[in-house]
Amino acid sequence: MSVIFLLLGVLVVIALLLVIVFNRFVKNKNMVKDAWSNIDVALKRRYDLIPNLVETVKGYAAHEKTTLENVIQARNAAMAVPSDEINAQIKAENQLQQSLRSIFALGEAYPDLKANASFLDLQQKLNEIEINLERSRRYYNGTVRENNTYGESFPGVLFAGMLNYQHFDFFEADEATRENVKVSF
Repeated sequence: MSVIFLLLGVLVVIALLLVIVFNRFVKNKNMVKDAWSNIDVALKRRYDLIPNLVETVKGYAAHEKTTLENVIQARNAAMAVPSDEINAQIKAENQLQQSLRSIFALGEAYPDLKANASFLDLQQKLNEIEINLERSRRYYNGTVRENNTYGESFPGVLFAGMLNYQHFDFFEADEATRENVKVSF
């Protein structure tokens, strides 16, 4: 009889541990998705701003058609990735970031563009969005770190496969974005 109570007690402890681990996985996943939604809002603002920026630059740099087309293609590619595919969205955003850097580099070659009020206003708005994105990325990466650490450490690792644990990628700058680019406006 005492063996049955012992086995029953062990099963209850395992069940409680399973419930606690499951709840923690759910909490971590929801925190990551919430953090990503903050990034998603800022990205949508950036997507809305990019066509205006391209139109402003077009008038001054008509023969830079390839650069402008690359920016629009990168924007459209980033917008096409479903927002729930976070890891794919991160890759697309890194490509868009690189193409945006090239459009601002055009300002160096076109002094009139650099002095254009619309261009300066769009640049300021994009800068505000980028600052907001940086904050959101930091928060997102913190929630990803917490999620991934829990899923890869004890006791989470014991139940990760069984409870459908989801590993998330950090939102990091790719190599091209990390390169130093000198652009002054």
